Amino acid sequence: MTTAAFRAFAPFTLLGVLTIVVMLLIAARRDHRFTALSTIIGLSLCCVVLFFSAPDSPVPVTPLFIVDGTALFYAGLVFGSALIVAIISYAYLASSGHPVCEEYYLLLLTATLGAAVLPESVNFASFFLGIEVLSISLLGLIAYASPRQGAAEAGTKYLVLSGAASAFLLFGMALIYAELGTMSFARIGVEAHTGDPADLYRLVGVAMILTGVGFKLSLVPFHMWTPDVYEGAPAPITAFIAVVSKIAVFSVILRYFNLAGNHADTSLRLGLSAVAILSMLGGNLLALLQNNVKRLLAYSSIAHLGYLLVGFLAADSLGNRAVAYYLAAYAVTTLGAFGIIALLSAPGKGRDADKIEDYRGLFHTQPFLAGALTLALLSLAGMPPTMGFIGKFYLVAAGVGGRLFWPVVALVVGSVIGLYYYLRVLVAMAMPVEHIPVRRTAVPLFGKAVIAALLVLLVTLGVYPAPAIALIRVTVGQG
Repeated sequence: MTTAAFRAFAPFTLLGVLTIVVMLLIAARRDHRFTALSTIIGLSLCCVVLFFSAPDSPVPVTPLFIVDGTALFYAGLVFGSALIVAIISYAYLASSGHPVCEEYYLLLLTATLGAAVLPESVNFASFFLGIEVLSISLLGLIAYASPRQGAAEAGTKYLVLSGAASAFLLFGMALIYAELGTMSFARIGVEAHTGDPADLYRLVGVAMILTGVGFKLSLVPFHMWTPDVYEGAPAPITAFIAVVSKIAVFSVILRYFNLAGNHADTSLRLGLSAVAILSMLGGNLLALLQNNVKRLLAYSSIAHLGYLLVGFLAADSLGNRAVAYYLAAYAVTTLGAFGIIALLSAPGKGRDADKIEDYRGLFHTQPFLAGALTLALLSLAGMPPTMGFIGKFYLVAAGVGGRLFWPVVALVVGSVIGLYYYLRVLVAMAMPVEHIPVRRTAVPLFGKAVIAALLVLLVTLGVYPAPAIALIRVTVGQG
């Protein structure tokens, strides 16, 4: 490994070292606050070191990874999101009464490590390694803090379906390797371009990989696990699944398609268009039936991943930039929404504050958090002056430029449907105050500070998105 490659890969090396250090600290001293603080400081350092890696990019780091602008941008989203989750987790677990909390942060770090290497992956080996480290860590995190209602059941469901998704991924990779003799994304693109475009092994292999990725991204019709896992997992981990894992998996499949040249395959594009339309409409329609906020946001996330497929299918620089901005907007908004759920929850009561009735009268009892949740939900609905509005506008522009008529129509229709069920939560918050036993009576000040920071980003980059767009132009794509 060259010196430039070592410097470029430093944030990911640092995260690996941090994971080992935290494990040793837990063995030496069991202290929830100390472990949480070590994790938060370490993730903050990873975010800072990313800026020092930028001058050396793009640079290949072994045949498995490349550190370029795209990798650093998505890794920054992963590190920043994991940092927010770690801070919220401390506030959440401190009130849970759980006797052992230290291992939670170790699992959080290993999950972040698995997610962080995915944007740099240019080989099936690193792709599968990263996704498995992420998934296995999530198994423990989802079932953490039992005996919460549904925690063990949610973990078991994720175990079974994640295992099935991994089997599809591995078999698809094996078929492509058997036909083309390589696991490198770029080499696969070269071999596929010079070979038979209708080769059965390659087409079936790509279809199986997309099936496995569909499970990880909870796209229709592979979405069945999502609402149950979102509801059963602790609120901070629901945020991690909804944001960090989705960013990591989407970024690696975006790189794979770009390098392997799969966008040129008409049948794959038609199949993905159908999945996008079904996800946008199905996710929003199913959300209409929910009285549980976490399940409502679960179906909402299915729709949002469908929206992202519109930019993905555009397959040009505008589409790539639209996906990058929308993922950033989705991360800020979703972390804010689930962060508020975590801050309001009293985990010792057996469940989170996840029913719509739990938010009745919130404008009267917690006006700041109610206002923040209002902006987060309006951003998810794509309303100005939030990042969600700019993100959806960007996606529509990319879809129109890519002549994706029906996916764009589904995006607009889905956004209109989504506005209704988001407003249901806002109406509940404005209703008269009633005693809600599960709601936390006092919210930590540092928790409110994190929500305030997310709120500033949400509105500032919604009113003035130029800095974010400029950063995306420099990192993700030129033009």
